[in-house]
Parts: sequence; structure tokens; C-alpha cells
Amino acid sequence: MPAYRLSLTHRPETKTVTDIVNLYEDGLLNLEPGFQRQSVWSERDRAKLIDSILRNYPLPAVFFYRREDSGHIFYDVIDGKQRIESILMFIGEMRGRFGLKTQLPTEDGTLWIDWKHLKRRRLQHLITGYRIPVIEVDGDMGDIIDVFVRINSTGKALTAQERRHAQYYQSRFLKEADRLARRYENYLRSNGVLGAGQITRMKHVEFMCELMLSMHQGDVINRKAALDRVMSAKGFTDAQTRSASRKTVAALNRVKRMFPRIKHTRFRRLTDFYSLVVLISKFEGEGSILSDRRRIKLAWDLLSLFGAMVDEVRENQRRAMGIKPHQEIARDYLLTVSQMSDDVNQRRKREAILRSLVGTLFATKDAQRGFTPEQRRILWNTASQRKCRSCDRSLSWADFTIDHIDPHSKGGRSRLENAALMCRSCNSAKGNRRGRYRTAA
Repeated sequence: MPAYRLSLTHRPETKTVTDIVNLYEDGLLNLEPGFQRQSVWSERDRAKLIDSILRNYPLPAVFFYRREDSGHIFYDVIDGKQRIESILMFIGEMRGRFGLKTQLPTEDGTLWIDWKHLKRRRLQHLITGYRIPVIEVDGDMGDIIDVFVRINSTGKALTAQERRHAQYYQSRFLKEADRLARRYENYLRSNGVLGAGQITRMKHVEFMCELMLSMHQGDVINRKAALDRVMSAKGFTDAQTRSASRKTVAALNRVKRMFPRIKHTRFRRLTDFYSLVVLISKFEGEGSILSDRRRIKLAWDLLSLFGAMVDEVRENQRRAMGIKPHQEIARDYLLTVSQMSDDVNQRRKREAILRSLVGTLFATKDAQRGFTPEQRRILWNTASQRKCRSCDRSLSWADFTIDHIDPHSKGGRSRLENAALMCRSCNSAKGNRRGRYRTAA
């Protein structure tokens, strides 16, 4: 099982209410990250908070996730949404103004006040100058969500539905990432890509988000950038989500079919596995395929031997031993997984090395998808028997089809030597399986 790494960090500080209001007015405070729950405080709850601030009572810390986007610093509220909303409502920055009965420092008894009343008495500084403890949290997506769930397990605790909302999100993109995570959970676990503890901390959902974002972008991405993109709540259209999901499924399924014993190699490691899946997806996008069994075996042998070489270099480094001349590429690869392994530049170097190993084994799909009218006429007029090569039914000019004996999706060419007459129903039933016949009709 991959070693557990401490990825969550936090930094305590304080911000005045004015600081928080300024962030909100400038659009730099996100009260609605994807996992955040709906407002559940009553007006009475909000009034108690304002009363505590006016009396200068200490409040629990709010938790922010700090990220950069387009040259600006944004703060996503992990915990403290209800408190911040209450303050913004009281001072009129959000809809829902309210008042309360309290005792002001200058008064002997209690009285009813609202924000206008407080300003008339020139006591608004009791609110605007109040310092709120803030803890800025940084880490992987699964850790950030886990922090939210753990914090909200006390006080006005999350309901079961809110827990599901926190864990499975509300955007179409994140819901789809969760669906794929559950679909491939057993595969990732059984192959050692992720351990049971990591899956409990939602690392499989995080991984699917990374893959889907990579498929959407068409390239490897920085893990931190992926988290920022998800936290920013920038929506994906249905079409973009479906496309990213479809490409992710295709790449994962190809890796499963091509390398069924991946758990025996270092490529089960999350960093290596990510690079391999994205590379396979790129090959697919470039029209390159690897379907020939002999070539697949050769690709597997190359990856296995290379992985063993990387492990050998790592072991020699531990023993302060040098490398052999033919191990330089393994040393270069090892550097990409040992130094800032999630950085986009390291991921691109890692991908380039893997491409150099197996890229020549991939065949390019024929740019011509179907058969031309000329090929259709030649095949019909030169056929010794105008019968379906599958069911032996007699064919007519109006109802015959041409089948790729070696399917186009698996590298078959749209050439006469790869063509066979077939009836429409047999051709449709055959799908992308290889035909039994290797000569033209």
C-alpha cells in the first residue's frame, strides 16, 4: 500500500470584520465552494452571534482555503459560512437585515438595536474592528473536504444528507467524478493504486477529478491547480463533463485491458499510474492505438523492465552506489517522482520518458473511416459470391454492407484486402470484433 504522506497544512491568523467585508465586496471571498452546505441558522442564532461580538466575546476560528487565480488571492470558506453571513446580513452587505435586543457598553440596560442604530451612536467599530480568528488550510482535495466534515461533526452537526452533499458535492462535474470514483474503487484498491485509508479520505474522488480535468485540458495538470479549479466553483457544461468522463473511462479501460498485472510493477503508484493513464488518453486522441496482442505484450514487457530498472536505481541510491550507463533514463525518471512529483513540469517529463519507451508500438488509425463508393463497386463487381460472409444469406446491391475484417477501431485499414461483404444485421452484431476471414470476397 502506498505510504501515507502528511499533505495538510494550516496557518492561524486574525482578520477584522472590515477585512472580511472588503474581501466579500471585491469578490474574493467564496461562501459557496462545491461542498458547502446551505444556510441553517435561524435569525435567533444570528442575533446571538452579533451579541457576542458586541460584548467582545471570543469566537471560534473560521477556516479558509487560500488559492490564487488570475493574479488574485481568493478565500474559499471551509467553515464559518454561517457566522460570516450573519455579520454581512447585520451590516446590510447581504439580504436579510435583522436587529437584536442587547446591552451596549455605553448603556445600563438592554435595548433593541440594528446596524443603523449602531452607526447613529458611532459604535459601528464594535463590529467592524472585531478580530476573528482565521485558519488558512492547504492540502489535497480529500483532506480539505475531510476537514469540513470533521469540523461540522460538532455543534450544529451535519445531517446525513449534508454529509453526502459535502462528500459528493453539488456541481455536475464533481458528481460525475464521484460516480467514476465509485465505479473504479475496487480496481484502484485491488491494484494498490490507492489504499483503503486513502479511499476513506476520498482520494479516489480527488484522483478522478484530476483525470477528468486532464482529459478536459488535453494535458497533464498541476495537482494544486486542479484543486483550485474545483474549489473556485467554476461550472462545467454538461457537454464538457460528459466528454471528460468519456475520455477518462476510455483511458482507464484501455490501461486495464493492456496492463492487467499492473499491481506487480511500480506503475501502480499513484504518480506513475496517473502519467500512464493520461499518456494512453493522448495516444487515443492522436488516433494511435495498441490492439495487437504481440505489441501489447511487448509494451508490457518494456514497462515492467523499465519499472524494475527505476527501482534498482532507487535501491542503489540508498546504498550510495552509482548508476550504470544504460540506467540514465531510469535516473531521470526517478527524479520526476522524487522531486515535486505533482508539478506539471515533472509530470510532462515523466510522460515524455514513457512515450519514448512505448510510443513506437502504437499504430496510427487509418484516416479513412469507411469505404469509398469506388471500393464499394469494385468489391461488389469482383466478388465470386455475393453472400454475407457471416450468415451466408444472398445479398443485393440495395442491402449489402462492407465490413472491416480487422476493425477500424483496432487499426484495421479501409482497404479491399481488409473488406468483406456482409448483411446489415450481421455487420451490426459483429461490432468491433475481428472477423474470421482474412481475404476479400
